[in-house]
Amino acid sequence: MTRSVPRADLRAVGQVRRDLRELLRHRCRAGTAEVAELLVTELVTNALVHTEGGAEVSASVSDARLRVEVRDGAGRPPRPHVPSADDGTHGRGLVLVEALADTWGVDPPALGPGKVVWFELEDVPDNVPDNVLDNVPEDVLEDAG
Repeated sequence: MTRSVPRADLRAVGQVRRDLRELLRHRCRAGTAEVAELLVTELVTNALVHTEGGAEVSASVSDARLRVEVRDGAGRPPRPHVPSADDGTHGRGLVLVEALADTWGVDPPALGPGKVVWFELEDVPDNVPDNVLDNVPEDVLEDAG
């Protein structure tokens, strides 16, 4: 799956999520797909909100692993931080990625400026129960939806 997301088009985040859901259909547990949808939402939203351009999203499944990459044109690396209580729903994206992904990171793109923020999930991870999203605050899920 590959998708270009235009600059500031937050409506396109939902389409990326639907494309990923279709890619994962019948390939992994429901809990894993839900986590993947949440994490791709966070990374694409970060790319659109915190950079001046759009994003390129790619996802692939191989060797029982899902890898999702979000490329943007900004060279500065993202920094996860624990948000304060008065931050509302802001600042949780990379904290969620750090907590829920099996691995994640930031790499320079193969060509051109910017960065690639990526995460990987095992197809049937032992550490992610089917009800994993039960403990994510509702306001975060509403913002991700």
